[in-house]
Amino acid sequence: MRRRAVILSAGLLAAPGLVTAQSLRPIRMIVPFPPGGATDALSRIAAGKLQEKLGQTVVVENRSGGNGVVGGMALIQSQPDGLTIMASASIQALLHRVLRGIPFDPINDMTPIARTARGPLLFVIDPRRAPRNVAELAAATHANPRDWTFTTSSLGSAGHLAAIAFGQAARADILMVPQRSSSAGLTDVMAGNISLMFDPVLAPLPMVRGGQLRALAITNGTRIPAAPEIPTMEEAGMPGFVFHSWYGVWGPKGMAPALVARMNSALNEGMREPDVLQRLTALAFEPVDEDAAAFDAYIRQDEARNTQLLRSVNFEAQ
Repeated sequence: MRRRAVILSAGLLAAPGLVTAQSLRPIRMIVPFPPGGATDALSRIAAGKLQEKLGQTVVVENRSGGNGVVGGMALIQSQPDGLTIMASASIQALLHRVLRGIPFDPINDMTPIARTARGPLLFVIDPRRAPRNVAELAAATHANPRDWTFTTSSLGSAGHLAAIAFGQAARADILMVPQRSSSAGLTDVMAGNISLMFDPVLAPLPMVRGGQLRALAITNGTRIPAAPEIPTMEEAGMPGFVFHSWYGVWGPKGMAPALVARMNSALNEGMREPDVLQRLTALAFEPVDEDAAAFDAYIRQDEARNTQLLRSVNFEAQ
């Protein structure tokens, strides 16, 4: 088995301009956020499938800090030989729009490899607050916006963008309090320090089940199998309110196209296998199947759309 793994890794990862001997070493997958959230969970699923398909060890390394900047710096400073890659979320493409002076361009200084999955957000509220549904909340926040606060795992995250969109729909200027992680934000909502949060379903749903949070809606076009009792934002009275967080894998700038294609193929195949599909469905995610060029185009389109949303509320980079 060991000899077969070596042959597979050398054959799959060798590409023009690369040293074949390097391909026998483990792949380091940087995750620029702490363990426990959706980004970490999706990254570990992707790492497992990449290891399985390439026959090469993939080691996940959490390098959190700076809203994703620390992990991003670690990636762009590495060699484009396929031995260092990064798994992150949609926020990665928006870092230069929400933070001042970051030392790299998240669009052009990285090589998109594959978008692996996407999933909706759960809209949760401190259960001690009175509103029982989105319509009641919209009225309450419009009447007294200073009585309410949002938190988000990171500026520029899907949860942050959804909070902006809710404020626009409710015509309420609600204070945003960014946190260092999903778990920290959710803890603040459970403690009553913060009122509201949009977050990928993985982390808040168990807290909803336990009564520590109350779910108001899901930001999907349809209800989800993981929580069919929770209405969509559209059902709750906000037409067109659909937000997803997406997840992907990047490499340093300058990776050989053949190497990118091999990793892309391995991830696309692995994320659609029955064992992964079962896990993703349970966590309210779905796989994404597209080549690296389509992923690059999607990143640029998403960044442009979200930049427009930030500008619509005169958001200033922190």
